[in-house]
Amino acid sequence: MPNAVNTGCMMKCSFGAAPSSLLATPGTVTAANMPMATIMDNKPMMNIPPFGVCMSLSNPQVAAATSAALGVLTPMPCIPATAAPWTPGHPTTTVGGKPALTDASTAMCNWGGVITIAMGAPTVSIG
Repeated sequence: MPNAVNTGCMMKCSFGAAPSSLLATPGTVTAANMPMATIMDNKPMMNIPPFGVCMSLSNPQVAAATSAALGVLTPMPCIPATAAPWTPGHPTTTVGGKPALTDASTAMCNWGGVITIAMGAPTVSIG
């Protein structure tokens, strides 16, 4: 059974160069004195900070820099572009009326990256 996650859990992007720490929207439900996350904690920069540099050619900045470098992949600063909620959420546990985010959830970046909860993240066991 997947575990719920809260603020501070580490995430990684398949096209990012560095991990990043989730920032759950503050609410009334906490675990280990940190806000619990929901599938709606998918806002770029607000909930999902940058992952260092981006290496996806679908990212217009990376594509332009790579083109200027005559085809040599040129990573550029990561600006996450997540439009859809995390999926799947916990099937039975809600936080503020929204499905809880779990360590099995993923978010898709518009530039092609898959954002996952990194192993070893602080999680909360839920039924």
